[in-house]
Amino acid sequence: MSKIIVITGPTATGKTALGAMLAKRINGEVVSADSMQIYRYMDVGTAKPTEDEKLGVPHHMINIVPPTEYYSVSRYVEDAARCVDGVLGRGKLPILVGGTGLYIDSLISGRGFQARGDADVRRELEKEYDDLGGEAMLAKLRGFDAESSAKLHANDRKRIVRAFEVYLTTGTTIAKHDLETRSLPPRYDAVKFALTFASRAVLYARIEARVDAMIEKGLEDEVRALLDVGVPPGCTAMQAIGYKETIGAINGGLDMDFAAGKIKTESRRYAKRQLTWLRRDESVNWLVWEKEPDFAILAREAERQGFPV
Repeated sequence: MSKIIVITGPTATGKTALGAMLAKRINGEVVSADSMQIYRYMDVGTAKPTEDEKLGVPHHMINIVPPTEYYSVSRYVEDAARCVDGVLGRGKLPILVGGTGLYIDSLISGRGFQARGDADVRRELEKEYDDLGGEAMLAKLRGFDAESSAKLHANDRKRIVRAFEVYLTTGTTIAKHDLETRSLPPRYDAVKFALTFASRAVLYARIEARVDAMIEKGLEDEVRALLDVGVPPGCTAMQAIGYKETIGAINGGLDMDFAAGKIKTESRRYAKRQLTWLRRDESVNWLVWEKEPDFAILAREAERQGFPV
């Protein structure tokens, strides 16, 4: 099984910079695990690395789809696995860098391939749900998947549709399907480093400073440019933190100070969710900073895990 390194953690903990530095030191290439950096033309609000920040290291899974396109976890697994395998084939070390935990876990396990589903079937099921209603769909589900129907609420459109979709495309219930995919061996042997700060106040201060920097770099202009070329405000990409709040300010005739406050609040909440996700994973090696990210600590821990730095 191929070994890879993962550098993750909540927003504003230095993942991007340290990932590039480590890749440069150990003949690696970076594969992004950020659900928003995949979109083109969305640079400021997603904190994409500049060419200088990449340190000459190849970066993959950045700027790969237009902001109007829906991009699923399963598609990420397929695309990112192709990148990782390409890096390995060149005799280099893939370093997965980003804070989207679902992307990271799905790529390492390889489960996204099995859970891909069928978009046409899904659309038909969504229309059926809208036409019949949740209670009727739940009653139909009960006929072949009593276990799932007992756990779902009639208003949970997404999960009801997913239970139908899995059964229709695989011939098994979603519970059995998930059990089978979990029993598969992982695709990659990953050494995970999660970055954070000892003080929550320090983390929050860094988040707020990052938001201020985004606004200074032209977040409002970036959002206006996207709207001007016809990117729908309701599409998935424009619902990202930073973009949604800026759209609200623009539409409401408010200034960016109002948007900045909301972006900071939502970013802090997102960081808490990221930490909660990571704390469930016993395989994570935590690197806890005091005031600033310390590359020497990451390098030492990587070497201790068998990667000569």
